[in-house]
Amino acid sequence: MRKQERIGLTIVYTGNGKGKTSAALGLAFRSVGYDYNIVMVQFIKGAWQSGEVVAAKRLTPNLDVLPLGRGFIISDKQKKAEKNLQMVRDAWEVAKERALSGRYDVVILDEITYPLNYGMLPMAEVVQFLREKPPRLHVVITGRDAPAEIVELADLVTEMKEIKHPFQKGIKAQEGIDY
Repeated sequence: MRKQERIGLTIVYTGNGKGKTSAALGLAFRSVGYDYNIVMVQFIKGAWQSGEVVAAKRLTPNLDVLPLGRGFIISDKQKKAEKNLQMVRDAWEVAKERALSGRYDVVILDEITYPLNYGMLPMAEVVQFLREKPPRLHVVITGRDAPAEIVELADLVTEMKEIKHPFQKGIKAQEGIDY
């Protein structure tokens, strides 16, 4: 399809296996090849220099990776530490602003399923955004346990299933492979 004929899709990469963010980055890399503009808003990953952040700088101005998290969030549904709530809300506002700016062809909401499942973002608001997003905008959602509401409205859902993991052999996360 030519860019002007594009129909924006909602794509979900979920499951307990590795590769959800990597699949989204593969899609981003492919999109850069067609001169699309992509933004990845990372809801969990912090400001450390991951491989994707370094690589994105090489693909400027087409690819922006915004690590707006702290590397983890408090998952205690009762406590919902205010710092974590504010971090998630701020990331969501940035994601919406970028999505509606008209500058981007693809918006990746990396690991947004966690704050959704922890009740840190209103599900109804995210669902409404996805239903009303600009018609040519592709939105990619990553994270384990994609909520049923998101899966239902998505155009494409892929589940990553873990069969084996090097951590089971005591091998820690490695630069260039895991981050």
